[in-house]
Amino acid sequence: MSIIKTIGSNGQISLGKEHAGKSVLVDEVEPGVWVVKIGQFVPDSERWLHGIEAKAKLDEAIAWAEKTRPSDNFAEIEAQINGG
Repeated sequence: MSIIKTIGSNGQISLGKEHAGKSVLVDEVEPGVWVVKIGQFVPDSERWLHGIEAKAKLDEAIAWAEKTRPSDNFAEIEAQINGG
């Protein structure tokens, strides 16, 4: 839903009393374009990343990355992708 708001002389806009006191993350994706996300330290739209299942998968991936040295195997990966 789009709503037209006017930025006041103090540089502020109101998002409505129902949002009073809530924390928001404001991303300026390009000059004059902002994305506002309500959340508590973690944006609500990204909270799923902190669930038990996602956390376990991330912990496993981080542990693997910490003990596994990067390798230059681009030719091998390319061959797998191309079926050879």
